[in-house]
Amino acid sequence: MTPPDDITVVGFAELSATAVRARLLDAHDRFWDTDTRALHHPVWFHQFGGFGALARTSGGEDVGYVLGVVTADRLAYLHLLAVREDRRRAGIGQRLCGWFDELAVSTGARAVQAVTRPDNAAALAFHTARGASAHLSRDHAGPGADRVVLTRSLATT
Repeated sequence: MTPPDDITVVGFAELSATAVRARLLDAHDRFWDTDTRALHHPVWFHQFGGFGALARTSGGEDVGYVLGVVTADRLAYLHLLAVREDRRRAGIGQRLCGWFDELAVSTGARAVQAVTRPDNAAALAFHTARGASAHLSRDHAGPGADRVVLTRSLATT
């Protein structure tokens, strides 16, 4: 599905990291079913902000965002991808991932990974539909905290 025409994707580098983080945390429950506030550490907005982007309406509403980074060994890590609950299934997540993929490829990344809980059916469906393979990683987030690592290749042409 194509996102509405009134949506633009703006890199965090063009915005105030502190203000964006505060807005997203204030609106947290419109984006997430579980408490992910701890995953919104300031480093994702300041030091890694060049790999983050915000989807906004022409009226200035924040409707989605992506946080990530590309590692020295050319792995793109998609840390968080969120679309506001009332704007889901409109292609905004696809658009944000496309933005992140293009940036990752431009920095030399060959693959992208995301990590999620095994019970997060929406994330598993989204990433596997984009071509990711899923691997259960036992104790990934600590003892008894299994996660699914989703990996897909990036086109580097």
